[in-house]
Amino acid sequence: MGVSHISNRSEKQSERWSRRGVLTVLGVVPAAVLTGCSGSAGAAESSSSGGGASATASAKAAKAPTVTVTPADGTRKADFTAPVTVKVTDGTFAAVKVTGNDGSTLAGTFDDARTTWTSARNPYSGTKYTVAAQPRGAAAQTLTFTTKSPGETFVGYFTPEANSTSGVGMPVSINFTHAVEDRSAVQKAITVTADPAVEVVGHWFSDTRLDFRPETYWAAGTKITLSLRLKDVEGQDGVYGVQSKDVTFHIGREQISTVDLAGKEMVVKRDGTTLATYPVSGGNAQHTTWSGIMVISERFKQTRMESSTVGLGDEYDISDVPHAQRLTTSGTFVHGNYWASTSVFGSENTSHGCVGLHDAKGANDTSVAGYKFYESSMLGDVVVVKNSGEKTVAADNGLNGWNLSWAEWKTGSAV
Repeated sequence: MGVSHISNRSEKQSERWSRRGVLTVLGVVPAAVLTGCSGSAGAAESSSSGGGASATASAKAAKAPTVTVTPADGTRKADFTAPVTVKVTDGTFAAVKVTGNDGSTLAGTFDDARTTWTSARNPYSGTKYTVAAQPRGAAAQTLTFTTKSPGETFVGYFTPEANSTSGVGMPVSINFTHAVEDRSAVQKAITVTADPAVEVVGHWFSDTRLDFRPETYWAAGTKITLSLRLKDVEGQDGVYGVQSKDVTFHIGREQISTVDLAGKEMVVKRDGTTLATYPVSGGNAQHTTWSGIMVISERFKQTRMESSTVGLGDEYDISDVPHAQRLTTSGTFVHGNYWASTSVFGSENTSHGCVGLHDAKGANDTSVAGYKFYESSMLGDVVVVKNSGEKTVAADNGLNGWNLSWAEWKTGSAV
């Protein structure tokens, strides 16, 4: 059999390849090989891809944390009716501290991720706050904002006076300068505590008056603390409280005086023991004296009394009534009387509604009943009037909330 002839054409073609062509072909081969070898190509792609991911991760790791605050940094009239929040992106918090230019600080808590801090209470109005935020592993950042001042404000004037000592019947009475619509919010911002401890409950007599008392008279020697946290509490739409303070009062000895206008005498008991018995004269049939439990709310060594101020025309005007102690807002006093005959006391009720004791003009005679009772008394002492022929005094007519039962008293609370 013959062997197939191989054409010289190919050989001649081969001979005709130039050196340049050979080099060109040879230069292409490595590329073709790399492209055709899946194992090598995969390795190259993997290496390239891995390098890009690493670079991206490094870029993220190198990105500095950003801290933001609400209200926004630099705000000059920020709202003060919501908590402060501080947030960090591209990091977590190591610490956050918010300080007011009044020296106060805002306590707060972090979320589980430690990327958000929220204050436990709202910021105060009219205060510049500095936020010192420390992201982990990064430089601390400082931001500031200033809250706006409220438009209208209210305060509560309280009785008794701070650091004073009163009798066992003295309630804590607060009178507000603006009517309070949100009684619950305002009452929650006020606490009254006693040492020794006893339950103390508030009672609203009106939208401007809130009194606090225990179920029975305070124990002698009690220390009472009134905590007012009214600052920025909205009493009514757009009207905010301004007070944030604690005040203390003290209760002295127990003195309870009982006036029996049928027997026309007053028995004074100090810490349960009879201290004195005085003959008195109460209101006549046309001007009966209120009955019930009353508390001494004002004391005057001498004062002027005019009938016109209590709706009795021009029946009397006495410029120097001695040893006068107020029992009601409407004008009931227990006071000394120098213009009536001595025989009246203990035998007749002749006054215009007050309880009178024999006294001397000038208020300096130490031997008379008016002087003695005045000297033995203090604000907050209890005076109980019975058998007067008059109905029980209203609980809000003076500091006389003791005329309400404990159940009735509690119904006046807004919390």
